[in-house]
Amino acid sequence: MNASLTGKDKATISVDRTSSGKEHFEVLDGLRGSAAFLIVIFHLFNYSFRFQGPWALVKHAYLAVDFFFALSGFVVAYAYDDRWEKMTTLQFFRIRLIRLHPLVLMGATLGLLFYLFDPFGKAMNQTPALTLFLTYVLSLLLLPSLPTGGRQNETQALNGPAWSLMQEYLGNIAYALVLRRLRTWALALVLVLAGAGLFWVANDKGSLDGGWGYTEIWMAPLRLTASFVMGLWLYRIHDRVRLPKIGLFLLSVVLVICFQMPVFSKVGGFSLNGLYDAACVLFLFPLIILCGAHSDAGLGMINLCKLIGRLSYPLYISHIGFVYVLANYSSTHRPSAGFIVGWILVLLPIVTINAWLWLKFYDEPIRAWLTRRYGLKRSRA
Repeated sequence: MNASLTGKDKATISVDRTSSGKEHFEVLDGLRGSAAFLIVIFHLFNYSFRFQGPWALVKHAYLAVDFFFALSGFVVAYAYDDRWEKMTTLQFFRIRLIRLHPLVLMGATLGLLFYLFDPFGKAMNQTPALTLFLTYVLSLLLLPSLPTGGRQNETQALNGPAWSLMQEYLGNIAYALVLRRLRTWALALVLVLAGAGLFWVANDKGSLDGGWGYTEIWMAPLRLTASFVMGLWLYRIHDRVRLPKIGLFLLSVVLVICFQMPVFSKVGGFSLNGLYDAACVLFLFPLIILCGAHSDAGLGMINLCKLIGRLSYPLYISHIGFVYVLANYSSTHRPSAGFIVGWILVLLPIVTINAWLWLKFYDEPIRAWLTRRYGLKRSRA
């Protein structure tokens, strides 16, 4: 938050607010952006290098999804917990759909276009026209895909990252119908039970990288429950906890170090890699969120926090098509590592600019129009 800024400073800076007029946790917005950029790096490097070798960077960055779930729980509780006397469940669902679904439609459409016109994936991207059409319709509705050539295992075949958006929707539904009514101790109990399940699964499987494919689709609601409920609980107790005001840069460095750690081996009956993943989700991420919630962006960083926070969702939902093309080129042509890295460095600004264009000329105008159309207040929660 921006409590440390002077009145003059605040007059020169446009402070983002939730739909109820509250100021945003700007550092948390910035951290969402940092995590989204790390996911892009994870996909570009690991898909292109088939998760092997020194260029398979930030191998634990799939945990960014759990970080997103926890952030979502925190900011949804902050934005809506005190509004239910004046807001119906239907209004809440409408606000959340307007916030999330325009980019779901865009991501599905981009995914279809990349699938059809990927010059290096034609041998793999073979799907009957009717099946592909039905897969596209299901993607527009954010429902699991039909088996699709080249992407048989992904529940969102045209836009892989959308699997976590489907879980976000389930989390919002659970919040509106049940979770918002629970007392803080009851949320803590749900968190303990889900956390125990998360540790068990992480140790048994060897990691928390699951839920995006059909073979381990059951992991998706477990990862959602543990992190989303944790975010709700963290909001309830954040005013009782005092942690250092670290700021965006250092907290982002912590995320980078967390994601860049090596894949750990198994010792006896314990998977150190899986236990590391679970510990990050259940212990490190809450500390990062609480530190971020109590940190001020400061005059020099607030605009950066706002920008990358706004970019985080369109970047996350629009980048994977570029990843598929580069990965298919790498698989079919087997270029040198230096050539692939060069193309990744070219693609990073391209996917960022692409996300900004979709944000500026599609997502924000459509959300503004829908908000006016239905008489709702603006939301960025």
